[in-house]
Amino acid sequence: IILYMFLAVSIVCDDYFLPSLEIISECLGLSQDVAGATFMAAGSSAPELVTAFLGVFVTKGDIGVSTILGSAIYNLLGISAACGLFSSMVSRLSCWPLFRDCLAYTISVAAVLAMISDNRIYWYESASLLLIYGCYILVLCFDIKINQYLIKKCSPCCTCFTKAMEENAEQQPLVGWREENGPLIRQQSRTDSGIFQDELDYSQLSTSLHGLDEISEDHPSVFTMPEADMKRILWVLSLPIITLLYLTIPDCRRQFWRNWFMVTFFISAAWISAITYVLVWMITIAGETLGIPESVMGLTLLAAGTSVPDTVASVLVARKGNGDMAMSNIVGSNVFDMLCLGIPWFIKTAFINTSGPIEVNSSGLTYTAISLICSVVFIFLAVHLNGWKIDKKLGAICLVLYVVFTILSILYELGIIGNNPTRVCGN
Repeated sequence: IILYMFLAVSIVCDDYFLPSLEIISECLGLSQDVAGATFMAAGSSAPELVTAFLGVFVTKGDIGVSTILGSAIYNLLGISAACGLFSSMVSRLSCWPLFRDCLAYTISVAAVLAMISDNRIYWYESASLLLIYGCYILVLCFDIKINQYLIKKCSPCCTCFTKAMEENAEQQPLVGWREENGPLIRQQSRTDSGIFQDELDYSQLSTSLHGLDEISEDHPSVFTMPEADMKRILWVLSLPIITLLYLTIPDCRRQFWRNWFMVTFFISAAWISAITYVLVWMITIAGETLGIPESVMGLTLLAAGTSVPDTVASVLVARKGNGDMAMSNIVGSNVFDMLCLGIPWFIKTAFINTSGPIEVNSSGLTYTAISLICSVVFIFLAVHLNGWKIDKKLGAICLVLYVVFTILSILYELGIIGNNPTRVCGN
């Protein structure tokens, strides 16, 4: 069932979720990195939002905090490793989107840790999380102007910064055109997403994620059998999923359903949440059957299980060469996860239980905070030293660091290192 759920998430992301994101980006005039940090992050992080609401209103425990903070390291290092190792091509990255998302995530983590340090959440503290995310969205709205300003200011003192910008603009011609005898300046018309471009005055047309640039030709049916033998076997095995999704989600890649892309986005996000719920359920049963401690499960299998949509979506877009969208989804999903904590906290403290704060358990969060901040700094420095690209070398480095972090975390949780005594049921 676990393997089948992995296959189901892959189908939902590849056939419905990412195509709807592509059309949303076109209609709203979003660049790759902004689309990855907003709609893609929100859709693939739907399971975390559901988990946070369950923790606040149903179980009344710390499941939301532990799940979101516990899977953050996997999101940063594990998914980056998957994008590098499983991508068939080298993806170029831009400096500003990665710096912007890493800074926003660092501020979000610092805010969450500050407000739960006293084990109490007040309404104004949860409102501050919503305010931080609002400021992040505001920065994304003026992303192009900020990017141009940074290029002008940083060009005299940091040539590697502007060189990376120009190389990315040449290789991923999302939004730029070349002025006469001048540098390539990153600009964007809000009537165009940068993924679909006019040929006039623009550099070569960038390749769409799913061939949506060929609008005149209708997309083949999902029931078309692949030619390769291995793909045929997977297609036959996944036929029940394909049929169920075909009956419940409008395929916006086809001309008839093209204007239903928002419906496709929300229904596919709901399906991702439902599939992830079953996936985490099965992983939990597997952990109990194998006798794996709950704390170790949370750091390994459960963390990976709740982040399956982010992993699949990021790897799929990285394999198409859209590195900025992949990295913005990785870090932007973590920023959205902080908002996932703020929304249920604010609803409960401001409207439902106004008499007192929410009680949370913040033990062991100091280690988590240091690990999160170190991982954010490492990702930024590793990408910089790697020449602003995602390749197999970067993936291998992220994988090694994630394995080291996981081993240290497991040893800490089991009480082998540090001053964290092992908790036994009933004590």
